[in-house]
Amino acid sequence: MAGNDTAQPPPEHHLDGSRITDRASCYAALGEAVNGPGGYYGSNLDALADCLRGGFGTEPPFTLVWHDAAVARRRLTGPAVIGERELSYFEAVLDTLRTGGVTVLLR
Repeated sequence: MAGNDTAQPPPEHHLDGSRITDRASCYAALGEAVNGPGGYYGSNLDALADCLRGGFGTEPPFTLVWHDAAVARRRLTGPAVIGERELSYFEAVLDTLRTGGVTVLLR
């Protein structure tokens, strides 16, 4: 009997960037996007990286479709340092997600 070896595509989650007004609302929206209403997926960059390593619900690989990303980009402007690079906070969140195995599509 032949097995069914068709690979399933990674799950896709949708993040509403129009609701993001600051860092706290970014993590609240991200938590709900990947883990449902009231879901948690970090409260800062280090906690986000921890969630991406597993044990907090959804684990990579998955695709995150970030709607109204331009709104979030305008609101998450403060600096963040990752390694030796200084990025905007928006870019730091993107970098953390992508480094953690998430495909992020900005819409």
